[in-house]
Amino acid sequence: MTVPKSAAPAVDRADAILRLLASRNEPVRPTELAQHTGLAKSTLYLLLDSLEQRRWIEKQGSGYVVGIGLYVLGCSYIHHDGLQNTFRAVATAFVEQHNEVVQLAVLQGGEVVYLAREDAHRPVRLVSDLGSRLPVHTCALGKSLLAQLPDEEILRLLPARLPAVTERTITRREILLRELAEVRQTGLARDLEEVAAGLICFAAYAGKTPLGRRIAVSTSIPTDRLDKKREKSIAQGIVQVAQQIRARMRMRA
Repeated sequence: MTVPKSAAPAVDRADAILRLLASRNEPVRPTELAQHTGLAKSTLYLLLDSLEQRRWIEKQGSGYVVGIGLYVLGCSYIHHDGLQNTFRAVATAFVEQHNEVVQLAVLQGGEVVYLAREDAHRPVRLVSDLGSRLPVHTCALGKSLLAQLPDEEILRLLPARLPAVTERTITRREILLRELAEVRQTGLARDLEEVAAGLICFAAYAGKTPLGRRIAVSTSIPTDRLDKKREKSIAQGIVQVAQQIRARMRMRA
């Protein structure tokens, strides 16, 4: 995701460091951070020290990783309007009934961002690590969120040629718009191996939070666990999850 420069260079520098650390699974050394940010070593070390004091980053060996302080701050996003508790209360019942995962995501520009997940009591192939992003046109969650917008706004939001994640991803906007029209009628969005081979997802729009965030819920199921009867039950179940979350949020508003 491209981030515009701000009027505060120190914020841009800290942001560049944090984004690089967040993209790696191993500690990043100061030499690489200096190359990435273009900062002089003296400036870089002052900034690293300041971030470390706030526990936004942590020193591990000869490098740095994202710190617990940043995680705590990030978690507040989903706690502000009671969304975490609302999601857990409803998603737990779905998992108990169907033994399949439930995921919660928010629309951000041309992407969906995964905020929460209630796991099934068995392994499942997922691409939904918390905080991860997907292009909005590729996944059922994104389609359910896009369907709430007028076509004109969708066309402004999406590139002329939609990038493919798998060979089944929709890459033509006119085809996507036709599918979104169906989502508006049925209340259910699907992706049929469009994000990951062998994985089918069902999603439904869950409304706006009291803070105005558009959210949706989904479940992701390997194709070998689905037949027509179970597919119908799962699809109805995820729509009910969305309806229950929407009703609970209205009570909180």
